[in-house]
Amino acid sequence: MSKEFDGRTAIVTGAGAGIGRATALQLAELGARVIVADLHAETAHDTVRAITTAGGTAIAVVGDLSDQDVVDHLVSHTVATYGVIDILVNNAGIMDDMSGPHEVSDATWERVIRVNLTAPFLLIRAVVPHMLNRGHGAIVNTTSEAGLRGSAAGTAYTVSKHGLVGLTKSAAVIYRDKGIRVNAVAPGGVATSLEVNMKPDAMGLAVIGGFANNVGRIAQAEQLAAVIIFLASDAASNVNGAIVPVDNGWSAI
Repeated sequence: MSKEFDGRTAIVTGAGAGIGRATALQLAELGARVIVADLHAETAHDTVRAITTAGGTAIAVVGDLSDQDVVDHLVSHTVATYGVIDILVNNAGIMDDMSGPHEVSDATWERVIRVNLTAPFLLIRAVVPHMLNRGHGAIVNTTSEAGLRGSAAGTAYTVSKHGLVGLTKSAAVIYRDKGIRVNAVAPGGVATSLEVNMKPDAMGLAVIGGFANNVGRIAQAEQLAAVIIFLASDAASNVNGAIVPVDNGWSAI
């Protein structure tokens, strides 16, 4: 039997763990050839092993995707190996330390913005020419509940995810008549390995902690992956520029 993503190639960033890993596994199960992109070699290769052991096709590309050289290598290696890029899932991201604006260090600000916003931009800029040449493509970004409100994280993370929402909508409009769709999921609480190094005395933590009771049920990574798969699929062929909350109703409060 044919599978939904047979013959398609998908790049998934942050695919060594959490939402990225769950997405890579589901895409491979549905027939996609998956490029597992991650900063950590051990977890990236572990995801590849899980896919290939189950009969799927995957390769790992390891590196910091906020680095233009790493992005260039990822895209060129993908095209050299599989010839095409059909799907890009910009999932990799890092948390901040819950600092308010007056507390954020230059290093924290620059690193969080670089990883959470600049890296997805660099990847979109690199893959879109290949999608334009073929007249189709699907891009799905992982933003956050923090991209929908100001009460879900510290300043640097919140700004980065609001920026990713803007990038998603801008790209959706620019390429809407070129066969390329760009959407995003906005997770609430998710059981992942995302590292949160909170400053215990941060004002952001003290203020935002009061909103924690709104998070509700914590999702599993597979639940986010299922929505990402839908947005990348032909079933979502007329869905473009959507920011889909996957948060058990947190954004509705």
